[in-house]
Amino acid sequence: MIRNILAIDDSAAMREILSATLTEAGYSVTVAADGEEGLENALAQAFDLVLTDQYMPKRSGLDVIAALRSNPAYVETPILVLTTEDGEAFKDAARAAGATGWIEKPLDPETLTELVATLGA
Repeated sequence: MIRNILAIDDSAAMREILSATLTEAGYSVTVAADGEEGLENALAQAFDLVLTDQYMPKRSGLDVIAALRSNPAYVETPILVLTTEDGEAFKDAARAAGATGWIEKPLDPETLTELVATLGA
């Protein structure tokens, strides 16, 4: 069951949208402003789901995913990439890094909460 979510995005507006949407849906949400901060949070506390932007300072989303997948605590944890990318090459790279899936931006809050509920079922 998904209770604690880590949302990593360098956009303050996107962090606010993710936090507000998921908190309203009943989840506990921790936000991080870049990949490095996200990894630090993920290693300090266990999360049931990680949402990460792709293009961020310090570490990209795929770098974050690969680092998390190398940690035994995150081998089975769902990890979704938030991205404007929709090409097959990116999707292949995301799969190779260990992403569970992706959500294309602009983000639809209803779609996000439905997807999180499905992953937690």
